[in-house]
Amino acid sequence: MKSYGRTSVSEFLGDFIVYRNLVPFDERLPGLDMVREAAGVAAGTIPRKSETAYARVIAYLLQRAQVLWAPGTPLKRLVYVGDTRLNDGGAFANLCGAGDWPGAAFIGAERDEAARVEVVEQEGGVLYLANRWQALGEFEHFCRERGIEIGAGTAVVVDLDKTALAARGRNDRVIDRARVEAVRRTVGDLLGSGFDGAAFQAAYDRLNQPEFHHFTADNQDYLAYVCLILGSGILTLEPLVDDVRAGRMEGFRHFIAAVDARAAELPTGLRPIHAGIHAAVQQGDPTPFKAFRYNEYRATVARMGNQDDETPVEQLLAEEIVITQEVRAVALAWRARGALVFGLSDKPDEASIPPAEMAVQGWKAIHRMETHAVGEGNPESGNR
Repeated sequence: MKSYGRTSVSEFLGDFIVYRNLVPFDERLPGLDMVREAAGVAAGTIPRKSETAYARVIAYLLQRAQVLWAPGTPLKRLVYVGDTRLNDGGAFANLCGAGDWPGAAFIGAERDEAARVEVVEQEGGVLYLANRWQALGEFEHFCRERGIEIGAGTAVVVDLDKTALAARGRNDRVIDRARVEAVRRTVGDLLGSGFDGAAFQAAYDRLNQPEFHHFTADNQDYLAYVCLILGSGILTLEPLVDDVRAGRMEGFRHFIAAVDARAAELPTGLRPIHAGIHAAVQQGDPTPFKAFRYNEYRATVARMGNQDDETPVEQLLAEEIVITQEVRAVALAWRARGALVFGLSDKPDEASIPPAEMAVQGWKAIHRMETHAVGEGNPESGNR
């Protein structure tokens, strides 16, 4: 494995990318509010990646992007590159259905075991599950054998988080550390001298487990808020865990409603923070804890391109959020052959795009940030 120098995800995506709010970064494409009626999405909602409504929005955007990319060439097939069988595999199947496209999906993750590939047939397309990112080179041969030519008329959808950036099993711990640092910084700043770092970490680690995903909805905004409330002292961890396990605390909305009923007990400085988050949750905002997400953006950017070019690969992978060279290589090769390459990110816009006042100072969206590309060489897939 080696470093292939500095670049950005925009090298192979351009600005064809949507973050969680489903507002394309490329302003020539319509945002969610302009697509709702055509995609059958209810007003005031933002569908998540696993939902069929999400797939209808993305299929619509792919068709519009194709008009910009290759006018007169209809999309005939779909190729997907992601890192999780459940989330990405499900999104791929939904997309095939929404666009009425045949297709194939590469689902990769680096694992400490013998290299292997599993092929899973499913309705609408096939999954190519690999425990090496380098297997992307063979994936194209696999697609060709299935009659899926990756070139003009092909939509290539690339997952950003832990796929194009911070590859799962190889570099993902760095991006996870950025998020934890952001939660810790946000909660610590709000609690001030009352912040207990050890208690915070215990609560975060405990509630960030799959067992509690039904409570937190696997939403880091919700988890950050819960940690803030526990840090305030009006509730404590173990009784909360008991209530969740016993079903007495049914979910996050139940939790924030219970806190709202006791808002007068919160420290004075936390009351407006709680009120703002509570109002955002009632309005259906999936990222209600804005202060946390702004800190996550800063913590993420701080870990991109922060190492010298002479830094050993092992250190790059441990300290910097890097681009997955194997993904970069195939995306560039497929793009050169006429495929539409389009990025998806489930990371909130607030954690991915700088606000206007920061943008004018030179801050950039995550996909435009330069960082090192690291991976295995594979000339057959177009790696440099």
